[in-house]
Formats: sequence, structure tokens, C-alpha cells
Amino acid sequence: MRQGTLSRIPITLRVALAMGALMIALGLVASQQVLRSLGRLHDDRLREIARLHVEGLSVALGPLVLHKDVWEVYDTLDRARAASDGQRMLFTVVADDRNSVLAATDPLRAPVDSDATPFSENASDLSGLTASGNAQQVRVRAPLLVAGRMVGQIVSEIDVGDLVAERKRITLYLLLANAGATSLLVCAGYFLVARMLKPVALLAQHMDDAGGAPSRIPESEIPKSDTELARLLRTFNAMTGAIDARAEAERRLAERERFVSLGRLSSSLAHEINNPLGGLLNTVDTIRAYPSRPEVVQKSVDLLERGLVHLKDVSQAILEENRLDRAGLPLRLTDFDDLKLLFEPEAARKGQSLDWQVQADTDDLSSLPAAPVRQIVLNLLLNASAAAPEGGSISLRVRPDNNDSVKLTITDDGTGFSAQDRDRLMSSAPVAPGGGVGLRLVHDLVAGLDGRIQHVRDAGRTSLAVILPKGRTA
Repeated sequence: MRQGTLSRIPITLRVALAMGALMIALGLVASQQVLRSLGRLHDDRLREIARLHVEGLSVALGPLVLHKDVWEVYDTLDRARAASDGQRMLFTVVADDRNSVLAATDPLRAPVDSDATPFSENASDLSGLTASGNAQQVRVRAPLLVAGRMVGQIVSEIDVGDLVAERKRITLYLLLANAGATSLLVCAGYFLVARMLKPVALLAQHMDDAGGAPSRIPESEIPKSDTELARLLRTFNAMTGAIDARAEAERRLAERERFVSLGRLSSSLAHEINNPLGGLLNTVDTIRAYPSRPEVVQKSVDLLERGLVHLKDVSQAILEENRLDRAGLPLRLTDFDDLKLLFEPEAARKGQSLDWQVQADTDDLSSLPAAPVRQIVLNLLLNASAAAPEGGSISLRVRPDNNDSVKLTITDDGTGFSAQDRDRLMSSAPVAPGGGVGLRLVHDLVAGLDGRIQHVRDAGRTSLAVILPKGRTA
């Protein structure tokens, strides 16, 4: 099983399966020992029976074989066969010193004077006799000795079918017993481990149900007996409190930075509105002073109309920026016109040049939400203006990036980001309060749109590229 597949199995089941595997291994070892001991017992029993049979025949047949008294050998074998009727001895052959058959319990299988080699070549000595195979009969070979002289040999065929059947039956019983014990142990192990890991499952459930905002585990659900797991769950509760506190601090920081941005815009827009108002009041005075001169009145009315239209555009841009129902609206080209109208007074106040290039069309922009993209661009423009010197330059470029994303690039000729500001913009790690206006807010908005931010510092200019995938909604 591959490591990836194994890691997807619940830990309770993995522990139970591991216990089952160990039980199977232990059962196999124990079964082998039992079968080996049983085999030794069978072999000892078989050798003892064969030894008594062969030794008895050897004593009775030795002198008869020495004198080649075939009839007496037959008679002795016949009596031995009758005495062992229904026992293990199935067939016996007696051969002389030339390995020729003298007599056999079945003369048809082993005629007199036939070669006894076919019967003795597959036979075992008493010391090597075993019933460990699957054969139903085994053969034993023993010499016939008279006064230390070998005068022939005895080959007997022994029935071991009952021993083989008993060994198979015991093997089956062992397999069934091991399977039953293993199944019982796996089930018991599963329920035991599941009970032991219940607090861990509770922790995982709270983390899964959190949806990015982990909730505290009630004190009543924390086990009282298991101090280590209880400490783990209480640590999780403490972390939950810390995360909530951090989220609240970041929310307040983002709100404060938003008000800072609005304050700066309000200051710039106040100048943008105050100057046209002064000109409009002068125009009204001119109309009052020269009511009888139509050409002067007409010029003054035209000037008054242009000034009022400009004030209307400024107020409309402010309203668009602070509308409460913008969350579901798609991004449009007019959103960038509004941003330009809002930002131009700030750049003009510092004498900064503004290069504004929107090279994307409606199809490229309409898949993006207007509210977060406007907030991202406005915050980065304000930071660029704050970083750029008096009389510096700022640029905005909006263009498609491949076929699946839109790239927003803001560039300035300021001194660049400090390490703290760069962390606020590029990293999700907690940072100290303060720093650049709206940088952490920009980071969170881009992350919420599954986008990414690229930072480049080259030739005295800082370039920030925000790449947003198409098809995202707020």
C-alpha cells in the first residue's frame, strides 16, 4: 500500500489494522510452533511403531533368511500380517543379500526372486522416517542381521493417512482460531482506540467546522481523566482566543487605516472643491456686475456650467467609492475613471506626475468585483504618492495577463518599502501596529480574491504588480 493511500485511512482504523497484522504474525509463528511440535510427535510415534515391527521381524526372520527358507519366511510374514491386521502395516517385502525378493505379504506385487530395488529405493531408514509430507503411505527400510552379518533387508509400507488428516485438521482449526481471534482483536482495538482518541476527533471536528474562524470547545466536553488530551484541548481554546484577539486587532487596524485614507482624500478633495467654488463665486459676481452685456454673461454661464459639472463629477466619484451596495457589482472601466478623479488632487498637491494607462476592456474586467479592486488600487496609489518625492512620478497600468488573469501595476520613484512595510504587504504573519497606509488591508483583499502580489525594486523605482484571476467574486 502506498504511503499516500495509507495516510488517508483514519488513525483509529490504522491502529486496529496494525494490531490485526501483529496478531496475524504472532498467530503464524505460534501455529508453526504447534504444527512443528505435532509433526515431531507424529514422527516419534511412527518411528516407534516401525522400530517394533522391524525388530520383531528381524529376530524372527534372520535365521530363515540366512538359510533361504522361503516357506518359513512366508509363514512368518503371514502371521505378522494377521497380527497387525487393521493397523498401520500395509505391505512388507523380505529380500536376501543379493537384493532379490524372498517373500512378501502380497506375492503379486513382489514375486519371489524379483528385484527388490523398486521397493527399497524410495524407502527411509528408521532414523529418517517421517510423516511430514502429504503422502498417505511411507516406506521404511531395515537390514536383517545375524551375528553381526547382514543377510538381507526388510522393506515395509506403513499407512500414515490418519496422521496426515489429523495434521490438516489441526491446521484448519488453528487458521479458524487465529482468524477469529484476529477479528475480535481488530474490532476491540478499533473501539478502544476510537474511545481513546475521541478528544482528538472532537478537536478535529471543531477545527473543520470553524471555516477559518475556530470556535472554543465547551469545558463540559473536555475529558477529566486524560490530563494530556485535556491540556491539548485547553491549549486549543487558548489559541482560539488569541486568534480572535488578533483578528479583532487587525480589523481595528484596517478600519483605522481606512479612515486615514479617507482623511487624506477628504483633505485633497476639499482643495479640489474649494478652488472651483471660488471661481464660481467670482463668475456670479461678474454676471451681477455686467447684466447688460450678453457676451460677458454667456461666457460666465459657460464657465459656471463647467465648474458645476466638475463638482458633480467629484461628488459622484466620492459617492461611488463609499456606496454600501457595491459589493456585488462588477468592475468597469468607469471605476478607474472615478479612481483617477479621486487621486489626481492628491498627486497635484505634491506636484507629482501621473501616468494612467488602462489597457483592459470590459470583458477582462467584468469578472472581477469592483469594491475590493477599487480599494486595492486606491490604497496602493496613496502609498505610492506618500513614498514618491515632491515632483516625483507615479504610474498605473491595467492590462490582461495571459488569458486567465488581470494585472494591475503601480510604480513610483520613491525610496522603496521598509522591511516592516514589505512584510505587511507580502506576508500573512502578524505584524506590529503602524506602517504603510492600508498595506495589510491590500494583502487581505488580494488573498481573498486568490490573487498574488509581486514586488520589484529596480533602477530607483518600486513596482508592485497585483495579479488577479478572472472569474472571482467578492
